[in-house]
Amino acid sequence: MKTIFLTGATGYIGGSVALKLLQSGYRVRGLVRSAESAKLIEQQGIEPVLGGLDDSVLLTQEARTSDGVINTASADHQGAVRALIVGLEGSSKLLLHTSGSSVIGDDVRGSRKSEFIFNEDTPFVVAPDKQARHALDLEVLGSAEHGIRSAVICPSLIYGVGSGVNRHSVQIPFLARNALAQGMVQLVGDGLNVWSNVHIDDVAALYVKVVERAPAGAFYFAESGEASFADIGAALATRLHLHGVEALAPEIAAERWGRSKAYFSLGSNSRVRGLRARRELGWSPGHTSVIDWILNDMPVDAESAPLQP
Repeated sequence: MKTIFLTGATGYIGGSVALKLLQSGYRVRGLVRSAESAKLIEQQGIEPVLGGLDDSVLLTQEARTSDGVINTASADHQGAVRALIVGLEGSSKLLLHTSGSSVIGDDVRGSRKSEFIFNEDTPFVVAPDKQARHALDLEVLGSAEHGIRSAVICPSLIYGVGSGVNRHSVQIPFLARNALAQGMVQLVGDGLNVWSNVHIDDVAALYVKVVERAPAGAFYFAESGEASFADIGAALATRLHLHGVEALAPEIAAERWGRSKAYFSLGSNSRVRGLRARRELGWSPGHTSVIDWILNDMPVDAESAPLQP
């Protein structure tokens, strides 16, 4: 049985990926920061490793003794990635790093839909705020030259209920919680900006395919559909039985929610096509509409909803 060392074991992506790996016959050792988190993942069959992304010696050792490594904890922690590379160098083992499609996000602040659509073969346009993330992606891919089977998955907006400890994603649950608190859905500007999206179950399935089949130096977008935030907001209003969608001035949204969340997570365009995973790995997403999921499947009860603080 092959062992995968996974960072971010209690996270939304990492938890779902870990469970999918277990179901696929892998042993998973998961990095956690606390004894409480260790107990939670242990109950799911994941072997806990106590530590953090700054524990370079630990990360290097875990990478060296595993059959492969998946980083889902941070798209931006250069020190952790370099420690993992040290542990894997010359081994031909997997290093799978998680990025995010805001790396090609623009700065339209909800004002318009972009005509630019990126795939794995098109040149990227990277905003200054995301240059460091893009550079880290390239560093991971470049480690293929040092005997590592490196790969990067770059998810678009992820939706759906996860299977790990943290069951809820970022963007849509935030908008839903805020809408309930404010009595209406609030968007950055008019919400005309468009994001590609993908269901968490399809994301987890892609990770397993990359673990099993991806060549060294491979970059994959993860997407299966797209929607504007205006359409997402309208669907949320319907699902939550709220009246109206409010366009917040981008500056007010940034003041309330933080600049990164307002301008990149919620106010930018991020339109991508995951052509390579379909062509190379036979990835076939089963979910294609975030709007349908919001209207028909998004939980809204007090216990399972992505609506709790």
